[in-house]
Amino acid sequence: MLQKLSIRNYALIDTLEINFDSGLNIITGETGAGKSIILGALSLILGQRAESKYFFNQDKKCVIEGSFLLADELLKPLFESNDLDFQKESFLRREIAIDGKSRSFINDTPVNLGTLKLIGEQLIAIHSQHATQEISNSDFQLLILDALANHQPLLENYKQKFKQLKQTEQQLKELQQKTTEAKNKQDYEQFLFTELEQAALKNGEQEDLELELEKLTHAESIKRSLLAGANLISESETAAINLIKEASSQLNSVEKFDPAIAELNERLKSSLIELKDIAAEISAIEENTAHNSQRLETIQERLDLFYSLQQKHRVSSNAELLTIQEQLSENLNAILNCDEHLAKLQNEIDQLNERLFEQAEQLDGNRRKAVVVVEKEVGSALIQMNMPNAAISFNLAKQAQININGINEVQLLFTANAGQQAAPVGKVASGGELSRVMLAVKALLAKHTSLPTLIFDEIDTGISGETALRVGEVIDALATNMQIVAITHLPQIAARGNAHFFVYKHEKADKTTTGIKKLNQDERVGAIAEMLSGKNPGASALQNAKELLG
Repeated sequence: MLQKLSIRNYALIDTLEINFDSGLNIITGETGAGKSIILGALSLILGQRAESKYFFNQDKKCVIEGSFLLADELLKPLFESNDLDFQKESFLRREIAIDGKSRSFINDTPVNLGTLKLIGEQLIAIHSQHATQEISNSDFQLLILDALANHQPLLENYKQKFKQLKQTEQQLKELQQKTTEAKNKQDYEQFLFTELEQAALKNGEQEDLELELEKLTHAESIKRSLLAGANLISESETAAINLIKEASSQLNSVEKFDPAIAELNERLKSSLIELKDIAAEISAIEENTAHNSQRLETIQERLDLFYSLQQKHRVSSNAELLTIQEQLSENLNAILNCDEHLAKLQNEIDQLNERLFEQAEQLDGNRRKAVVVVEKEVGSALIQMNMPNAAISFNLAKQAQININGINEVQLLFTANAGQQAAPVGKVASGGELSRVMLAVKALLAKHTSLPTLIFDEIDTGISGETALRVGEVIDALATNMQIVAITHLPQIAARGNAHFFVYKHEKADKTTTGIKKLNQDERVGAIAEMLSGKNPGASALQNAKELLG
């Protein structure tokens, strides 16, 4: 429950603290006194948008903090899943700086606005007079039946499977599109792949062939140079080998006189051996060098194939062509596997559909049982709220196709008068009737679900007199199971409160502020008397107020 609400520097509020009762809390005050301001401040710790232009003092930050007593540990998993410490007394705080930037905290742990909203919605539910239109919404009507059907685990499992179905259907759609596009390109890609495969490309082959081409093209000049080189080394009269032999012979004759000469002679002999080897290898290369026009043509054709393929694929090497060939192979293999993948996805969709239809039938059966309970209990509550001939009924139809909520389409029908044809509630119910239908629904939900603190913001609009007394009884009964905060203009409802807070405006030094105070018994008599007859109530109004207060 909401124990305390602290407001600093918001709208017409400088500083304000409200300590709430665990039962029915009544908030009254003149129109424009600031009741909606308090509700607006409360909505900030529920994650609503904030604007700094509504600050009381534009030079200071705004701080809203709510203290909540969590009687059980039902919310502990939610806290833990958001990395928050669960505490029996928990605090939600929102700070808005003068530049409009805000910070949110739960138990002094910084959180984003989404987390604050997520936790806040589990602690407080605000129901305003405009929210009565929600009763006309088919999703809300279905929510009523689901709450009474007590099949939340089944419904959550169904919704998860339904989302999985939609994701799988989307995957199938995308794969079908890709497969169609791939098959449209298949013939062309197969042609490209076959062309590259038949080329039998190898890494490094182009470089080797280009080098061989150069050799064959210049074979005659290479042969001449090799032959001339061989002659200079070993064949001519002045060949290097002959000269070195002569030099070695000269050193031979004198090496006995000096060890250094002998060493130099050995080196000269080694050079002679090396020169002979070089001459032999040059001669071998020269003999094997010849102009081969057939080989030249073969190489040129092979290189022309490489260059043509490279130009076609806009690359500059065989390595890149091999990469393209590999990618084409993968694409073609993927097309071959697509049909298998498509069949697998379709089978998964069929199985999900079958299971979902089974669960949807279960949900439908549970809801039809809940319809009986809701129609009976809401009808009884409406009778209690001075609508003896009112009745509701649910038109629960089964659709051919499943949706996120199952297989049902629901319509809430309402009649306020005996003999009157029931019609969609939003079309035939007046504002006061809508308020009472919604209150009856909320009372029913409170019995069967763990609702948070419930705030009624003037949902009693459009009712008065005996009806107001009856509505007050229902709200009072509702407060026995949960904390209620009711902002009201009706004395019949205000008199039911365990705690009564009065909102007022105060003017001082040309500054208007909003304040709130908890009324004692005598003050409550005066406040309710004023609600009955206006300012300066007479004795009869005071007596009536005392009777209302019991």
